[in-house]
Amino acid sequence: MKNPIADLNKIFDSRIRLGVMSVLVVNDEIGFNDLKQMLELTDGNLASHLNTLEQADFIKVHKGFIGRKTSTTYSITALGKQAFKAHLDALEKMIRKL
Repeated sequence: MKNPIADLNKIFDSRIRLGVMSVLVVNDEIGFNDLKQMLELTDGNLASHLNTLEQADFIKVHKGFIGRKTSTTYSITALGKQAFKAHLDALEKMIRKL
């Protein structure tokens, strides 16, 4: 019998990263503060999870200015969409077998 969790992506083990990807998969891009409020996280906690997703090339960071104020937004990459879909498919497959 095959290991039922073998196809799950370890990066998405964290409920925070799962939440970030869930938000990004349905939005073209979202700002740091909006994401922080939506997921009810602290700056540092969110930043560390965003960094993990960025290092995996699952999200892209866009830094800029709105007037004189800095603006940081995030979007999902093609690789991120593919990996997240594969993870969700693996979850569904695992649930159906139970």
